[in-house]
Amino acid sequence: MLTVQSFFDLSDFPHSDLFEPTAYVWQPLSALKNYMDGCTYPEYDRTLIGDGIPLPGHVIIHEGRALAATEAEIVYGDTTKGRLQISLAGKILEGASLLMAGATLLGRKIAIGRGVLVETGAMIKSPAIIGDMTEVRQGAYLRGYCLAGKRCVLGHTTEIKHSIFMNDAKAGHFAYLGDSILGGNTNLGAGTKFANLRFLPGTITIFMKESGRIDTGLKKFGAILGDTSQTGCNSVTSPGTLLGKGAILMPNATAKSGYHGEKTVLR
Repeated sequence: MLTVQSFFDLSDFPHSDLFEPTAYVWQPLSALKNYMDGCTYPEYDRTLIGDGIPLPGHVIIHEGRALAATEAEIVYGDTTKGRLQISLAGKILEGASLLMAGATLLGRKIAIGRGVLVETGAMIKSPAIIGDMTEVRQGAYLRGYCLAGKRCVLGHTTEIKHSIFMNDAKAGHFAYLGDSILGGNTNLGAGTKFANLRFLPGTITIFMKESGRIDTGLKKFGAILGDTSQTGCNSVTSPGTLLGKGAILMPNATAKSGYHGEKTVLR
């Protein structure tokens, strides 16, 4: 019931090796640092990107290279549908990504996928992996160990640390995610907050009627949302909240710690 495979479809997720299908669903959070530290990251031209300095102009990422975008023609179509289009000298650069002026990258362990848009004012701290056709919106703050799959939205003034976005996961507006996992096709309403630290010391436990309390071994643990689950605007989850596939947390509601089953509606 609380296994990885009961929460997520991993068949098309680029980083499925991070997940052990029969392990507890929080297992990837324990393994995330080692996994990301062991990944290979591209060596982008730092004369264009800098390190911790807002970009003075747009920068194109194409086939592992950073290119100045001063002569580029850019069509800002829907990023998550593959409609960002960048051309140089009349030639479309297939799969090119764009770092907009004013975005900031800090550290060298940052990988940008194909067709990614990073908007002005976004701050990405190393390590970070941004999957294909993902949009990092204005003011997003990625604090390190952020792993996003394909077609995700890391939203406007949304703060994310040590968290995983499965394919098509979206946190579009004013959210906080710490030590959390968003399953495939999940969506967070504006202002959703995932609390990840208890007032009392010690590790976070999950209570199950069948088996009692299970110690996760994690001192910081936000929320895990199974595939297609959703939260409403200004909702909050307590540390160690698990929402099964298709569950809904209604607007302005608070989810208690523990497991809430598939298609549950929390008010």
